[in-house]
Amino acid sequence: QVQVAESGGGLAQAGGSLRLSCTTSGLSFEDACLGWFRQAPGKEREGVAVIQNPRGSTYYANSVRGRFTISRDNAKNTAYLQMNNLKPEDTAMYYCVAGIRLCSLYYEDRYQAWGQGSQVIVSS
Repeated sequence: QVQVAESGGGLAQAGGSLRLSCTTSGLSFEDACLGWFRQAPGKEREGVAVIQNPRGSTYYANSVRGRFTISRDNAKNTAYLQMNNLKPEDTAMYYCVAGIRLCSLYYEDRYQAWGQGSQVIVSS
């Protein structure tokens, strides 16, 4: 059974930084797709960033490209989302996802496991 455990998030001021972590189990990390989706109040859930193993190819939503960086540590089965230059519109619940299929920022059914969510609040 694929499982993920996420941590991080919290409160930041505009222009600040936060980091999310996501540790997986139950799948071959070296071949997995990992990433984050987010959902703001009153809005649809959207893909934020994903990383495709084994090559480590990364894909970002246009709204975060250049500010967010997704990375992974294979030895720890963990992915990270470094969020810099945060904006109030980044405020949302962030969900770590893991799957064994090709990454997608759009198709949620690609992912076998979803985290419990990490709240990110950015004040102006």
